[in-house]
Amino acid sequence: MIIDCHGHYTTAPAAHTAWRAAQQEAYIAGREPPPYPRISDDEIRESIEGSQLRLMAERGVDLTVFSPRASAMGHHFGDEVVSAAWTRVCNDLIARVVRLYPRHFAGVCQLPQSPGVPVAKSVAELRRCVTELGFVGCNLNPDPSGGHWTTPPLTDPSWFPLYEAMAELDVPGMVHVSAVTNPSFHATGSHYLNADTTAFMQLLQADLFQRFPGLRLIIPHGGGAVPYHWGRFRGLADMLGRPGPEESVLGNVFFDTCVYHQPGINLLFEVIPAANILFGSETVGAVRGIDPRTGHHFDDTRRYVDALTITPDERTRVYETNARRVYPRLDAVLTSLAEATPR
Repeated sequence: MIIDCHGHYTTAPAAHTAWRAAQQEAYIAGREPPPYPRISDDEIRESIEGSQLRLMAERGVDLTVFSPRASAMGHHFGDEVVSAAWTRVCNDLIARVVRLYPRHFAGVCQLPQSPGVPVAKSVAELRRCVTELGFVGCNLNPDPSGGHWTTPPLTDPSWFPLYEAMAELDVPGMVHVSAVTNPSFHATGSHYLNADTTAFMQLLQADLFQRFPGLRLIIPHGGGAVPYHWGRFRGLADMLGRPGPEESVLGNVFFDTCVYHQPGINLLFEVIPAANILFGSETVGAVRGIDPRTGHHFDDTRRYVDALTITPDERTRVYETNARRVYPRLDAVLTSLAEATPR
């Protein structure tokens, strides 16, 4: 089975996106936002079948772990009330996609984070999404300020209430920033990759996983600069009197294959053990064009993984069993679906 651990609803119905714009306009004007629109199942099908589902079929992907559009989480905008309302409708929309296509999508929620608001206030929405909507994980934003990094590092005790809930619910988190307001950073070209690298270094500097040994975090986009600078991180750990990353981080941290060229994928697998790599493509996502050097889409990452010289066991881990191990609730869903399938 081919499981893509990294998909976003980037093709959500126009009415959903229009309501967000209306909500933002209402906040700026100091008035109540309009009611959320009625979106039909047919509108959802139209938004999914010609994009995500079509590409999954063409590329041989069976299931996508699916969350709201990352750049649209927009935690920097408005206040706690605005973020909570937007988060709820985004997560509810993901739940509807999963209900329509239970064999092709599994839900992951965004959190209603807001600058200056304790992340503990996001726990209620996490619980709702897991226990009521059947979601298998969450996305957590290490920088809800939108590129100004006013939030304490991921190892700060202020994050512990969220980690406690994640451990209790047995769900992992993908460390994923959202839109950026700092003009120094391009959103997907630098802000995303900077955040991936920053998160890893934060984890390397502290003993978070001694306190939360069952906590599982996915650092997307191949880990940002991490694999390329693995020697630097090992050396920094030594200088800081810290255990090496293999000992202190890799037991709990995983990387995806959202790396859009073959040499990058080759390097990822040369540096990071296959047990810590989950197949991902971020389709339809940040890079949508066709690579003129290959004639294939940049984000058709299965081609790169298929081209690797790795063992059958490693390939199975990357494509399926790592995801089922990191997302135990996904494993339970897939097991239930398999048992319900007529033989």
